[in-house]
Amino acid sequence: MCQLFINADSKLWSYRTKSLRIDGVVTSIRLEEFFWDTLEEISFRDQMTVNQMITKLYLESLDADHDISNFTSFLRVCCSRYLSLIADGKLTREDELPLGEVNAKNILEQEQLRSRQRKALFSSPNYKPSIN
Repeated sequence: MCQLFINADSKLWSYRTKSLRIDGVVTSIRLEEFFWDTLEEISFRDQMTVNQMITKLYLESLDADHDISNFTSFLRVCCSRYLSLIADGKLTREDELPLGEVNAKNILEQEQLRSRQRKALFSSPNYKPSIN
C-alpha cells in the first residue's frame, strides 16, 4: 500500500501560494499542488477560472452562514468530496455537465445513505477486513 503513495510524484504535496481578490479584498491561499490541480479540473468543468470558482465558493459559503475561518480546509474538503463522488460513480470526470447543474439534493441524500451504511459495516462486530 505505501508504495502507491510513497512513489507518487512528490510535486503533488509541495505547496503553492496563490493571491487573489475576494469581494475586493486581496488574500492568499496556500494549498498542495494536488489540490490546485483538482480545483483546476473543477473550475474547467464549470467554465470558470480557479479564482472565479474560489470566489464563488467563498461567497456562497457566506450566504449559507458557514464558518469559513479555515477556508483552505474547506477547499481541501471540496476537492476530496469531488474525487470521492467520482470514485463512488456519482460523477464522472468526462461529463461536461457543470457541477451547478447536477442534482445536488439527490447526490447528497445518496452520500448520506452510503456514509451510514459504511459506518454500520465498519462498526459491526462481524466485520473482518481482509489483510493481504
